[in-house]
Amino acid sequence: MSDIGGSRDDGGIAPQTDPMVLFAGWMAEAAKTEPNEPEAMALATADELGRPDVRMVLLKSADARGFVFYTNLDSAKGRELAVQPHAALCFHWKSLRRQIRVRGPAALVSDTEADAYFASRPKDSQIGAWASAQSRPMEGRFAFEREIAKYAAKFALSNVPRPTYWSGLRIAPLEIEFWRDRPFRLHDRLVYRREAAGAPWRTERLYP
Repeated sequence: MSDIGGSRDDGGIAPQTDPMVLFAGWMAEAAKTEPNEPEAMALATADELGRPDVRMVLLKSADARGFVFYTNLDSAKGRELAVQPHAALCFHWKSLRRQIRVRGPAALVSDTEADAYFASRPKDSQIGAWASAQSRPMEGRFAFEREIAKYAAKFALSNVPRPTYWSGLRIAPLEIEFWRDRPFRLHDRLVYRREAAGAPWRTERLYP
């Protein structure tokens, strides 16, 4: 019986004491089998009226503190998380027939962490962060390209600083569910829950 990636040969999910260890194993397997961007995840938020919103973003780091992505804080997701600081994530890997769902509160990463990640981005991406008024109406593509050209000229001979409105958000998981496909829709579901960040995890299996 194999436990590679936290999965048994019979299709069941082998529990780990720490769900982030299981997550890391599944992500490592997805990196080998997914055709592109295994770190892509659906991010669900809600606006001030409780209306749900969802979009795909890229996971940039994951550790015991949570799952981090970066964005313009004036974007729709940034504004929604400022009002309703709770989110849900979903990773789905077709090549592995697996998914992971996450729920928890969202909080900004430190300026030091955001600065370090921003500095690692290609310069064109850094300039794009300055040029794009993300999620807001655009006159046309030419208007965007004009902004790109303006900031490309401004930072042509210097490093590009991180805009104050651009940062990372960390989802601190209070619930993580691992799902694995099995024949006849008799899927395997293992969920980890805790009351607060730093609290002990408890696990249970769910009916498919």
